[in-house]
Amino acid sequence: ACLWLASRFRLERERWLPTLAVHLGINLAFYVCLVLITLPLSHLIWREPIFSIRFLQNLHQRLIGRLPIDVIIYWTIVGAGNAFESYRRYREQQLQAARLELHATQLETQLAQAQLQALKMQLHPHFLFNTLHAISALIDDDVKGARRMIARLSELLRLTLENAGQQEVSLRQELDALERYLEIEQIRFQDRLTVRIAVAPETLDASVPNLVLQPIVENAIRHGIAPRSSAGRIEIRAERRDGMIELQVIDDGPGLKPGNEEFKEGIGLANTRARLRRLYGDEHRIEIKDADEGGLAVKLSIPFRQAEVEGAGSDY
Repeated sequence: ACLWLASRFRLERERWLPTLAVHLGINLAFYVCLVLITLPLSHLIWREPIFSIRFLQNLHQRLIGRLPIDVIIYWTIVGAGNAFESYRRYREQQLQAARLELHATQLETQLAQAQLQALKMQLHPHFLFNTLHAISALIDDDVKGARRMIARLSELLRLTLENAGQQEVSLRQELDALERYLEIEQIRFQDRLTVRIAVAPETLDASVPNLVLQPIVENAIRHGIAPRSSAGRIEIRAERRDGMIELQVIDDGPGLKPGNEEFKEGIGLANTRARLRRLYGDEHRIEIKDADEGGLAVKLSIPFRQAEVEGAGSDY
């Protein structure tokens, strides 16, 4: 009964005085009832008359003498009940907070995945439309070349679809897909485009964002190769440095000098920035600057992580 009353009338800061008065009244009632029950029973056990002078004397002694002890007992029970109830509520709040935190984390992860997937879906039609435009421009003048471009586009789409559900792939897989795209562009520009790939062997199995190089290479071709009639060169580099993998795309075009004032970041580079921010937070860098040997250099630095390699690809 004391434990039930302790949970029913909890001593809380907002209304502690009325609750304390209730408990004092209950404590007194319990005490009187206890004496009125136990004292007659003891007289009956010892076969003493209940309604007698001795009974009244014992009743007086019990009511006065045992009051401090029974008060201590009552408040010990009430205190233990309150402590247990407070602990139970505290544990419930902790569990609820943990559940809410887990749910918030799951929602945040799902949101990040959805945003990354949306960025990928934005990137796919972007380079596909550009490639189809290049094929349409070539089809009247070079039918064989257009057919080869369609075949390479088919291979590129197949590789893209195979990795459609992955946000990160190995650098080896990324270069395989990039090779198909570069073959399309080399058919388009013929002798005007030279490609050099310099990749450190230890970086081939590193994990990189899926289709991270293609929009940067496309941008280099658009601004560094396409505007001029002379031959041009694009170089792709990869090396490991201080726990990071550095990817560079360098062209020998006008760079950021006055001759290329119209250079600006399109969908590809803006998309790449957003994806790297989502995947790596502050643990990435993007540098766009004039290359030492002339032209434009775009360098990406991301944490070096070993990718799960499913099979060997091309050697670079």
